[in-house]
Amino acid sequence: MRSNGLVNRRRFLLQLGVVGGALLATGSVVAFFRTRGYAIAPERERSLLSLSAWQLIVVEQAARRMAASDESADVVPTTDETDVAGFIDAYGAKLPEDMRRDLFRFFAYLEHLAPLCLQLGSRFSRLAPADQDRVLASLETSDMPLLRAGFQGLKALVFMGYYRDPRTWRIAGYPGPWLNRPEGAGKERDGG
Repeated sequence: MRSNGLVNRRRFLLQLGVVGGALLATGSVVAFFRTRGYAIAPERERSLLSLSAWQLIVVEQAARRMAASDESADVVPTTDETDVAGFIDAYGAKLPEDMRRDLFRFFAYLEHLAPLCLQLGSRFSRLAPADQDRVLASLETSDMPLLRAGFQGLKALVFMGYYRDPRTWRIAGYPGPWLNRPEGAGKERDGG
């Protein structure tokens, strides 16, 4: 009886090890394919402080949709022109480790899982703008407070990054600081 118990326990541990190994191998294969295809310029990748290449692309795509303007790109600067993703990269480098980890997990959710929840068969960064808007709207109105908080956190970072550029101040009617005002900022409002 005792030897049967040891055999059963060994068999169970062996089976557990096989299942665990299979899951690990499957997860590694999925991770390998899910993190491929994110090409950015080598000098841009070397300059990143906290984001990886795939995270930079996801942030760029999300920022473009969150701060999409009704006006022509000739009238207001884009999120690419104001380097919102670069701002978020630098901001992420200053965050405490646990907050940065949570933010990056949200990026992964946005990129890989949120589109699947809407039965969209592609990564967020590869979707058409209208489908990206659907994904972002689903996060903004999600029943899960954690997802809504993730959306609000990312939105706050995008607009902090966007409105830090003096070229965007006129959109909000902000004339700029009274001291050390950049040349040209606030002229419309001041009548100058």
